[in-house]
Amino acid sequence: MGFQLKTAHQLVLKMRKLARQFRNSEDDKFSLPTVDDARPMDINEQEELVRSLEKMQAHQSLQWKSVFAALLFCYSAFLLYSIYQQTLFPWELRYHAYFMEDVDSWIIITADWLAVLACSMAIMGLFNNSKDHIKWIWYSCSIGLVLAIFWVYYMLRYIRVSNFNSQI
Repeated sequence: MGFQLKTAHQLVLKMRKLARQFRNSEDDKFSLPTVDDARPMDINEQEELVRSLEKMQAHQSLQWKSVFAALLFCYSAFLLYSIYQQTLFPWELRYHAYFMEDVDSWIIITADWLAVLACSMAIMGLFNNSKDHIKWIWYSCSIGLVLAIFWVYYMLRYIRVSNFNSQI
């Protein structure tokens, strides 16, 4: 009986069986399980195993990309709502109202639009299968870094101004 696997499912079943054997072994709890295989895998079996593992990895990669893209899409929808609120009802949202005295409304709207653009570029980078997908991710990170510096600057400025006003 050789180590032949036809599908990724069989690989998982074989691994579970080995794990059960390892857990149920009473003779030595500190040794790794060994399988007495009389012959090594031939090239076709190795290639089949590698193909099945690559297929599983590609499927899991697509699933995680979809999860991150969904999170980015939800954040973009939230930002679009923030833009809508800031445009029609300026300074009604608390997280924008903190900066009312320091920043004009159009700057807040522009920053939110840039964040939507960064999220869109990140989504493009996740699902683009060409060589350029890394560029999309880097563009997104660059815009995000500029936005982070912008928001940190105004948050620190807000803290200094609020501390100064509380001392007066």
